[in-house]
Amino acid sequence: QVQLVESGGGLVQAGGSLRLSCAASGRTFGGLATAWFRQAPGKEREFVANIRWSTSVRYYADSVKGRFTISRDNAENTVYLQMNSLKPEDTAVYYCAAATDSYYKNFRNGADFGSWGQGTQVTVSS
Repeated sequence: QVQLVESGGGLVQAGGSLRLSCAASGRTFGGLATAWFRQAPGKEREFVANIRWSTSVRYYADSVKGRFTISRDNAENTVYLQMNSLKPEDTAVYYCAAATDSYYKNFRNGADFGSWGQGTQVTVSS
């Protein structure tokens, strides 16, 4: 099973940018679908973005479309989430998740994933 470690979170002003990293160990991202989720205090965990291994197709939540970009560097065995034009409502703990890619799943639900990182805090001040 892959182990995931997120990094790159921090405090940023509204309108600023951050890049989160999700490094894998134990195996590569080969054959895996990978996603970012986030959870704000008092709220349920929500899907942010995913990238499929089989097609490299990316899917984004409407709330981040046009501002966030998910990417994968196979040589570095790392998945990134570039976050631009950050808003206070983006404040949350961000989690990386991975699972064996499958044609039969859309990988936008946390229940689709068996491997999770510990999370990294992103705080956007107004």
